[in-house]
Amino acid sequence: MDRHTERRAALRREKIAAREALTAQERREKSERICHHLAQSEVYRRARTVLLYKWVRGEVQLDALEEANARAESALQKRFVYPLCAPDRRLLAILPPPSGEAWRRGPFGITEPDPKRGTLVPPEELDLVICPCAAFDEALHRLGMGGGYYDRFLPACAHAAIVAVAFEAQCADSIPVMPWDRDVQAVVTEVRWLGSAAAPTAGQAP
Repeated sequence: MDRHTERRAALRREKIAAREALTAQERREKSERICHHLAQSEVYRRARTVLLYKWVRGEVQLDALEEANARAESALQKRFVYPLCAPDRRLLAILPPPSGEAWRRGPFGITEPDPKRGTLVPPEELDLVICPCAAFDEALHRLGMGGGYYDRFLPACAHAAIVAVAFEAQCADSIPVMPWDRDVQAVVTEVRWLGSAAAPTAGQAP
């Protein structure tokens, strides 16, 4: 393992530990602020089809977005699709049916939509991708969990804004970048919105 790779691995461990050091209440409250910032943004309001994820362990919790969408009038509801980690290391976007039996436990302990019951959605149909991360920096570099699923998937999302969500504790001074890494257009934390491509609407900035 070269020094560059070692630095990435150490940074991943450090920032995952930082987010997991938050108490359950802190994580819930900070996640709700992040969801509020997203919901107030123009890029979220315009989006029709949104890829988000089912959180696991210390990740930002997106329940508030799901709950608000479920309460919205049908004409204003968004089409939420979810990632599935395929055996060939590809990420697939799946629209789950309304049935509660549409979910399963994936290989990484993540709740995933069952592809046999859901509908495969082409990445070109996505308007917004909300992705987790292990760490980020102010240059909008994103460090994932090491599997490369999002890095392979994001180039195909030709019409989507790409937004990472993270806690401020996950911010790094700089992330060593590899050739396959895909930057995001914005990073949203509980206290700020980095990146101008998907900034909140006027008067609603974090």
